[in-house]
Amino acid sequence: MSADAQTTPSSSERAVLAEVPTRLLIGGSWRAASGGATLGVEDPATTEELVQVADATAQDALAALAAAAGAQAAWGAHAPRERGEVLRRAYEAIVAQADRLALLMTLEMGKALEESRAEIAYAAEFFRWFAEEAVRVHGRYMVNTTGSGRILTMRQPVGPCVFVTPWNFPMAMGTRKIAPAIAAGCTMVVKPAKQTPLSMLALAKILEEAGLPAGVLNVVTASSAGRVIAPLLEDPRTRKLSFTGSTEVGRTLIEQSAKQILRVSMELGGNAPFLVFEDADLDAAVDGAMLAKMRNVGEACTAANRFHVHESLAQEFSRRLAERMGALKVGRGTEPGVDVGPLIDEDQRTKVSELVGDAVDRGARVLLGGAAGLGPADRPQAALRGYFFQPTVLADVPDDARLLREEIFGPVAPVATFASDEQALEAANRTEYGLVAYVYTRDLQRALRVCEGIETGMVGLNQGVVSNPAAPFGGVKQSGFGREGGFEGIGEYLETKYVAVAL
Repeated sequence: MSADAQTTPSSSERAVLAEVPTRLLIGGSWRAASGGATLGVEDPATTEELVQVADATAQDALAALAAAAGAQAAWGAHAPRERGEVLRRAYEAIVAQADRLALLMTLEMGKALEESRAEIAYAAEFFRWFAEEAVRVHGRYMVNTTGSGRILTMRQPVGPCVFVTPWNFPMAMGTRKIAPAIAAGCTMVVKPAKQTPLSMLALAKILEEAGLPAGVLNVVTASSAGRVIAPLLEDPRTRKLSFTGSTEVGRTLIEQSAKQILRVSMELGGNAPFLVFEDADLDAAVDGAMLAKMRNVGEACTAANRFHVHESLAQEFSRRLAERMGALKVGRGTEPGVDVGPLIDEDQRTKVSELVGDAVDRGARVLLGGAAGLGPADRPQAALRGYFFQPTVLADVPDDARLLREEIFGPVAPVATFASDEQALEAANRTEYGLVAYVYTRDLQRALRVCEGIETGMVGLNQGVVSNPAAPFGGVKQSGFGREGGFEGIGEYLETKYVAVAL
């Protein structure tokens, strides 16, 4: 197949790109950046530019915040049922447009179409969940302890929010923040990742068409997050910051938010351990490993980062995992039959290559892959120039390998061994991160003991996926704080007011 056949956008791809807004959404108006600058969006499978979007300035960001602040009082007083109905209409629109939105996501982010469709469905569910939560914001009324008065509490919107979303789940990480904010009565300014702004712009258009009032949602796309976010965090009109991304950037944003004492939610890095005990169902463990490792090409904070397998099962587990991962087809995500798309950019691919090289230099054995580019089975697509990395399985990974401590964010599965439950738990907790862990065992007592002892905000017990809109998502330690989704999610956007009533 020629390079032209691989890289020239099809008519359906061009049509999808043509429908996406490319300007900033500020106060209900789609406008160019004040300086007129634009930002190119790249297809990571071909390295070719897809489209250009507005590149916002600090002035644009402050205009967006002004719009959010101006809309806050009216939106906060908006009937909860009506706020929920906006979300419900947007949910239905996303479902109806799922194929188009999935193709758009694959073009800008690279993941296979089936992966994109799964994310669109997941993203939509946050709108459906919080559409139902909008009318369930409760306060309380009670007799005080002396009996001479009453205690009245009410929950009110936090106020204008600033959201910074990542490139790896360009729509779901947006709906997970936007939906509870809308339900709670908050306005917002959203800054999507510079690599993947198109999904957020398409989502903003859907919400606009669903009847969301002007100024409630404002979107600023920019090549520099610092240029547009720092002025917002210094402005007293901002009342909350929610960020999903690396711990390093999150730490900086927390420092910047301290000046205004902002409410802060942080969903940061992960280093998820995947524990396989000697009594585990090996077939189920391998199935779960494929889900936990290869979802989103491994570019997920919830991805299994390291596999700790009992020494009695490690060889067979590694063999089966390599067999399964070796059967995956790597290529451009829009092509039929492709399972694994490219990484997001060259920086990410270089990092993955360095981590694999470090492990091999320290004694790890390569059972599968281990190199950048396409695998032997994918040679017909050799004309592709994207940021591909072969699915990789490493055995006998030593304790001092960097990839047991650092987040990989790629299709690499390092397997290490343990001899006892205590050793497994110690290895799992040997990290500053604490987002999620996966545990495979058929012993109920062991399962409860390990789930209680593991230092993470979430645990997948005998399953390789934990994300669910009805569940609270978030971590501990340097994986952040706050929860998104579930009953807890809307609470991040509400303040509690107490009224002392004298009788």
